[in-house]
Amino acid sequence: MSLPSSPSDPAAVRLTGVVKAFGSGDARTLALKGADFTAAQGELHLLVGPSGCGKTTLLSVAAGTLEWDEGQVDLFGTRLNDLSPSSITAFRRRHIGFIFQQFNLITTLDLVENVSVPLLLNGTRRRDAEDKAAALLARVGLAGRERKRPSQLSGGQQQRVAIARALVHEPRLLIADEPTSALDRETGHQIMDLLATAARSPGRSVIIVTHDPRTYSYADRLTEMEDGRVAGVHHGPALKDFISIHH
Repeated sequence: MSLPSSPSDPAAVRLTGVVKAFGSGDARTLALKGADFTAAQGELHLLVGPSGCGKTTLLSVAAGTLEWDEGQVDLFGTRLNDLSPSSITAFRRRHIGFIFQQFNLITTLDLVENVSVPLLLNGTRRRDAEDKAAALLARVGLAGRERKRPSQLSGGQQQRVAIARALVHEPRLLIADEPTSALDRETGHQIMDLLATAARSPGRSVIIVTHDPRTYSYADRLTEMEDGRVAGVHHGPALKDFISIHH
């Protein structure tokens, strides 16, 4: 599925008045309460806030993996409200990459096979997929380990594989959930360098959910969430002030 160009709107992600509830009756809980959120193309955007404030729910809605109750969701000029569930799935498979907190690598596959999965799902021939996967593993510092299994790697190396897998099909939106939470300082910086480079590729956006203040200095923009709503957006001098207070 191709994406229409939208030169008048540089937003990669635009959520407007999004409401999402879980449960029903007395057990109904509002996770998002009319949330408005925008992430631009060409930027690394951090999403922060206390546990349970709606960060993961917001990104799940933005990625089309979770249905929402009210509001509008636009990705690169495509309105997800207007797509069928199967079309949203196809859209996501082509245009969105995910880096999960627990990596979610397939233990029975080697590294090349793990990284090839998004390409194979999009119909790429296996040989071509594995060639591209091997080249990307080299770019993230894992040349020579292509046929290792995930269990043979350190946590930082597994995270690099997860990043390679998320990038291999060249998605326009990359979503990462706490990508540095289990990593030491040096490895965390290496991972953030990779994500920052990816974010600034033309027409791409990277959004990271994080509690790690070590990542703040990498942000082009930072959105705070609280109680199901966006509580503040920081960029430029305001972001520098935020970092000086919270770092």
